[in-house]
Amino acid sequence: MAVDLRRTLPWWAAVLAVVALSACGTADSAEPAPAPATSGAVATTPPPAPARGKLRGYGTVQQLTEAADLVVRGEVGTAGFRVDEVLRAGTDSGVRPGASITLARLDAGVADMANMSTIEAGQPVVLYLSQDAGAATPTYRTLSGDFGVFDVTGSGDDAVASTRSQAMAVTGLRTEDATASGHGFRTTLGQLRAVAQRP
Repeated sequence: MAVDLRRTLPWWAAVLAVVALSACGTADSAEPAPAPATSGAVATTPPPAPARGKLRGYGTVQQLTEAADLVVRGEVGTAGFRVDEVLRAGTDSGVRPGASITLARLDAGVADMANMSTIEAGQPVVLYLSQDAGAATPTYRTLSGDFGVFDVTGSGDDAVASTRSQAMAVTGLRTEDATASGHGFRTTLGQLRAVAQRP
């Protein structure tokens, strides 16, 4: 039996057209087909803008303590930050109670800088600090801005220690508590001391 090619040609043309269209995608397709690779071609797409710095988050006081070069209680005085108590220090810090240390601000390029608070003179705080290795004199920065700042109310082990920020705050002493996220964290100075002694 002879096949009339004139009758089957339109059917095959329609199948080929559907296959070709499905391979190319449609105009509403989310991802365009990749361009063929060519040797020696120069990219015309501009590179993405450099990412601005972000702060590292900490989930627990223990994580803060382990990351800190220095953990101190004190307040801002006339000659810098006056250290009233050293809760934990690296072996080569040389910081003792009664010393004054220089606190540096976060780099202006850090994206979260706009949300940082400042430590005012006379505010009793516990600070979790990293040493600025590039400074000529010993200079420290709070770990991840407000993550490293606890406001202290009262005295002795029962003094209340509250995270400076509600959003940039740990959620527990040694274990994270997801239900406390975004609500700040509150403990006692005695508990901060205990974690500092055995992180």
